[in-house]
Amino acid sequence: MATEDKNRATAAAILPLVGGAANVSSIAHCMTRLRLGLHDRSLVDDEALKALPAVMGVVEDDTYQIVLGPGTVARVTPEFEHLVEEGREAAPPQAAVSGDDLAAQGAAIKAQQKAKNATPFKLFLRKIANIFVPLIPALIGCGIIAGLNGLLVNLGWLPAVTPALAAMASGFMALIAVFVGYNTAKEFGGTPILGGAVAAIIVFPGVANIDAFGQTLSPGQGGVLGALGAAVLAVYVEKWCRRWVPEALDVLVTPTLTVLISGLATIFGLMYVAGEISSAIGTFADWLLSNGGAGAGFVLGGLFLPLVMLGLHQALIPIHTTLIEQQGYTVLLPILAMAGAGQVGAAMAVYFRLPRNESIRRTIKSALPAGLLGVGEPLIYGVSLPLGRPFVTACVGGAFGAGFVGLFNQLGDTVGSTAIGPSGWALFPLLDGNHGLGSTIAIYGAGLLVGYVAGFLATYFFGFSKDLLTEFNVSQDPAPSTVAATGGPNPSPDPAGDTGRANGPGSTDPGSPDKAPARV
Repeated sequence: MATEDKNRATAAAILPLVGGAANVSSIAHCMTRLRLGLHDRSLVDDEALKALPAVMGVVEDDTYQIVLGPGTVARVTPEFEHLVEEGREAAPPQAAVSGDDLAAQGAAIKAQQKAKNATPFKLFLRKIANIFVPLIPALIGCGIIAGLNGLLVNLGWLPAVTPALAAMASGFMALIAVFVGYNTAKEFGGTPILGGAVAAIIVFPGVANIDAFGQTLSPGQGGVLGALGAAVLAVYVEKWCRRWVPEALDVLVTPTLTVLISGLATIFGLMYVAGEISSAIGTFADWLLSNGGAGAGFVLGGLFLPLVMLGLHQALIPIHTTLIEQQGYTVLLPILAMAGAGQVGAAMAVYFRLPRNESIRRTIKSALPAGLLGVGEPLIYGVSLPLGRPFVTACVGGAFGAGFVGLFNQLGDTVGSTAIGPSGWALFPLLDGNHGLGSTIAIYGAGLLVGYVAGFLATYFFGFSKDLLTEFNVSQDPAPSTVAATGGPNPSPDPAGDTGRANGPGSTDPGSPDKAPARV
């Protein structure tokens, strides 16, 4: 009951700081953030929000995003929704509706914010992420069950149970193309079930009786890429039918033509093409790590945080999923996860380099556990990115950790993840490789340690200029009046006085900053 009261108190503290119930147009959440649609952005009190003990940071995109952390956000969101509903019911009729000027102002602010990041390429990547992100919980759950099953099989324990576990772990992956097709059609503006129906052709066992391009098709050929392409095609066929088919015949003709046309194109074209692309992705990933593992890991690990900031990491989601579908795990994720290790090491160095700044040190202490579990947003937006140079040295730490893991891949010890989403310590239950679980865990754990140490040393010795130390190595505690107004000191200060604003979907993956001061 105490936990429920705490979550309700957090929601109650947030609501007035975002302009009250009448200012909230939509509510959603991902793995770490409460995402709010707002009528009037100017009504939000950013500084007071960041001063709340439960708030790790704020990020502005086409929605206003309040970082609460994994677990917490899923419990606070229902309480917040309930309070918003109560507020709307209790408010006078005139309070629930903004005036024309206020509505126009809110719409203009929202449109301006969207325009900053609404490049065609980023919008496309956002669509791709919106297709795959909802699948991550199932990938994680099935991946952990697969790892548990593998452990039991290797130990020879519970032989009567392991077949059931294998079915649980493999069932979702066997039909993942259907879910991708459904989400794709939904995201591109078609009928979701038609997208799923067309994508289901790819995994239907009967395609083994069909020849295309001189070869017999295999169930699952083309995988998630084929499903994505098939569903997109189905959306365009469906929209064409909606324009030309008479309304009286629409319910019969449109679904039939959509499945028929896009289904034939999938069987006699997309499955083969997507299958070749998928095979090329797997072959290239294996070749890259086998021949240049250390160097490739160094580059990938060093660039991943900037890719996240630009939202370009979303392009890797279909690649991860394709590798999991083909090989049972993705070899790229453990390497890219080292970027988070560099971030943790950098934050530790900031902690020791700024002994007088109690405010930043509290931010680090509160955000560090989440960072160790792979949730790096509080450390990125609350510490390294506003400071500027520590963000660069965090990338250096990630590069060294990833280079270490890549080196072992090059030497023949493959380290992979059976699911996407988690990183840091949270990735341990999902690890898999070609030389046994013990070896895989040891290599990944050692890579994290290398990332921590390299990020710490790079930041400690090169992360601060004299001016930066002079400016920030002083007490920045909030004034007593601020403490009294917010109920506690600010656990997530913005050291540079300006929060990095990001663009990008997903729980665990921020996007591109609109503005982030770089202090060097």
